[in-house]
Amino acid sequence: MNTWIALFRGINVGGKSLLPMAKLKSGLETLQLSNVRTYIQSGNVAFESTSKSAAALGKKISLLVEAQHGFRPQILLLTRADLLAAVDSNPFPQATSDPKTLHLFFLAERALTPDFRALDAKKSPTESHHLTDRVFYLHAPDGVGRSKLASTAERHLGVITTARNYRTVERILGMVASS
Repeated sequence: MNTWIALFRGINVGGKSLLPMAKLKSGLETLQLSNVRTYIQSGNVAFESTSKSAAALGKKISLLVEAQHGFRPQILLLTRADLLAAVDSNPFPQATSDPKTLHLFFLAERALTPDFRALDAKKSPTESHHLTDRVFYLHAPDGVGRSKLASTAERHLGVITTARNYRTVERILGMVASS
């Protein structure tokens, strides 16, 4: 069995794309996914599966949600190793003491032509960022809600992303730690 983490993008926000976690959990179990666990309503799911293909698994899950809830969500699938690597590669270890200030934007694919000028132009004087192949890290000590960089990062990276604050990443990692 492989441990997977599904990060749903843009669900349960502003009354749109509503996806109750209890219904999602029971739906995923019909796909023969086991040990399905969710964390908060923003679409963080951990489970085990015999599948080795993130693309095939993501498509099955999206189609299930569309059939049961009427919309097809974008889902980024990570392995436990991917999540551990993202935490271990954190370039802002000092930010973990205030985990809501550190956001990890998980990339659907490698950003081949990120616009670093635009990223730097949008960041405030207190913000810092760093890009790896799979994650864009944003340390926003004044709050991500005030960050112009946070709201435009995806456009300037040129790839689909979904962001989670460090506290959420830690909680998800805790869910899969014993897997």
